[in-house]
Amino acid sequence: MTVHAGSAAFKRINRAMVFGGFSTFALLYCVQPLMPLMAAEFHLTPAQSSLSLSVSTAALAVSLVLSSIVSDRVGRTPMMVGAMLGGAILTLACAFAHTYPQLLVLRALLGVALGGMPAIAMAYLGEEIEPASLGLSMGLYIGGSAFGGMLGRVLTSIVSDFYSWRYAIAGIGMAGLYAAWEFRRSLPDSRNFRQGQRGLAALRAGLRQHLLDPGLPWLFALAFLLMGCFVSLYNFIGFRMLGAPFGWRQSAVGLLSAMYLLGIFSSVWAGRLADRLGRRNVLWLVMGLMLAGLLLTLASSPWLIVPGIGLFTFGFFASHSVASSWVGRRAQEPKALASALYLLFYYLGSSVVGSVTGSVWSAAGWNGVVGMLGAILAASFVIALRLRSLLPLAAPPLAAVA
Repeated sequence: MTVHAGSAAFKRINRAMVFGGFSTFALLYCVQPLMPLMAAEFHLTPAQSSLSLSVSTAALAVSLVLSSIVSDRVGRTPMMVGAMLGGAILTLACAFAHTYPQLLVLRALLGVALGGMPAIAMAYLGEEIEPASLGLSMGLYIGGSAFGGMLGRVLTSIVSDFYSWRYAIAGIGMAGLYAAWEFRRSLPDSRNFRQGQRGLAALRAGLRQHLLDPGLPWLFALAFLLMGCFVSLYNFIGFRMLGAPFGWRQSAVGLLSAMYLLGIFSSVWAGRLADRLGRRNVLWLVMGLMLAGLLLTLASSPWLIVPGIGLFTFGFFASHSVASSWVGRRAQEPKALASALYLLFYYLGSSVVGSVTGSVWSAAGWNGVVGMLGAILAASFVIALRLRSLLPLAAPPLAAVA
């Protein structure tokens, strides 16, 4: 029996998932606004400083698939709680790293630990929430992720402006411990989880099923491209605004992450809209907002750049909400593996595109970055239009897989 909107269980699940999304993104992305500070302290290039994020997202991408297999054996809730607790402890350890290589090792381990959260959360929601309300629940989870990403960046920027970046990271680690406690306290036990097959044979069968689906691989590719664009913009907009002619303070750059508040609204709004109009009719429209916002950042005035970042952020979280809930609707068993594959490409995009963009920034400045990200978004539009012509799965109810 699935959980319906308005019930006590529905509210508890969404409360827990807001904390889960908050913790994952806060712990993962709290280093992003600190990259210029790390570059100065450890004598790094912008591309090298971006490794503090890229190693985490790359490790997370690899860990996602393994975590989905383990969760099919031990259950969803224990995996998610362990991921949040381990991530918080490793973030606290990062505050005491003496060298940059030590920091990178801890950040990589953080990515491995957090692999037990995102895909498992998507699978949990797909199993426990009724199809008609899944878009709303997924939007709330992504909204929590947006809030965590925003608050983690803003707080680390402000604290590091007055104290050390180490104090900033330690504070985020403590917040992660509290979020893990709230998550475990709020989340109901799984009612529809069924222990899955184990072993490499089951993994191969699941991979074959999902990768041969006519729609899922396109959604995986879209996750790679869109997340790569999003992380790249936030990775290097700080370098631009700190330098001439803007000369912003570190705390002011960090406040750009307040744009994530738009993502909290847009993810829920897009989830509701997709539930009503269908994902194929919404996805390519919200991606258009990303492109419009990206082009606005070419301006020389902060009065246009800042709204451009906001529009880009609004469009990204709306796109991610639609695409991720589409995976949850379309995927057959093993659902956790489908969610893991989506997020595998999602975080690989963050790692690969985010690092490559550092070289583009060094060689061609912000115009080069926008040119590269614009080309990636153009490819994403082609995929979105391809998905628009995708036929729903031939299984009732048709609306559940649209």
